[in-house]
Amino acid sequence: MTPRIYAHRGASAQFAEHTRAAYLQAIADGADGVECDVHLTRDQKLVLLHDANLDRTSDGTGPVAERDLQELRGLDFASWKGARIPAEYGGVADQLLTLEELLDILRAAGRPIGLAIELKHPSPYELKLEEQVLRTLTEQGWDPASSQLENIDVSFMSFNPDSVKFLAAVVPVGKLCMLVDEVELDEVREELALGTLTGSAVTNVFKAAQTEAERILTAGEAGMAGPGIDYVRTHPNTVRDWLRAGRVFRVWTVDQPEDVQLCLAEGIQEITTNRPAEVLAQVLAAGTDAAPEGSLSQL
Repeated sequence: MTPRIYAHRGASAQFAEHTRAAYLQAIADGADGVECDVHLTRDQKLVLLHDANLDRTSDGTGPVAERDLQELRGLDFASWKGARIPAEYGGVADQLLTLEELLDILRAAGRPIGLAIELKHPSPYELKLEEQVLRTLTEQGWDPASSQLENIDVSFMSFNPDSVKFLAAVVPVGKLCMLVDEVELDEVREELALGTLTGSAVTNVFKAAQTEAERILTAGEAGMAGPGIDYVRTHPNTVRDWLRAGRVFRVWTVDQPEDVQLCLAEGIQEITTNRPAEVLAQVLAAGTDAAPEGSLSQL
């Protein structure tokens, strides 16, 4: 089995994540699909950004949810990467994308392509985020029964169990990916800029959500498992059980050759990477049609 390669926030090792350039490069690299994160702006537009705040990936600051789309259009989301953008990929002012704009890019790919949409939580708009994603896709011609939008195969992901449960009422179970990962206090504090006490409380909430996420996957309420590569290493028994139960694995973020090899050995069906061209080349060179004897997928 040859795994499908999804470009994590586009070809984000080469160009700034979530930008027009990153997605156009991912398509040029031959990625089977692309992954994006979505947030709602103050005027309820869906923009492709990972962080809830603007500080890391733009020359702006503060929460995304407190800006409208026009304000965000005035920020630079590309220069921080230090990569020269080819003229055919647009200028700096063209790099911020809405979900609708990414759909247009994928339509123009000229071939079948996957789109994995991650619903980012916590969101100040709570499940209105999911409602707006579904509304936007439907307006664009998305078919809920097949989760197809013309040449685009749409799937949905979240670390938030409530998000997955909400989407399950509309989205086929095979197009729902429950994301899972280890929850560490230091990482939570750093990412959310929290103190020790608040960080501990938030970590406990995240751990409870993680337990529920694992239950959802064990029960088959989501057909896809989305663990990080470290989770695959440290939870082999859980991975084995879910593979036996027929879960499709979409593992992130797989950038190193040894991580790619692990995925190949374990029969992982989908790989998410910042380096789609390199990983695709390694996968094709491996020429594997089945997991080696003794791999998790055969146990």
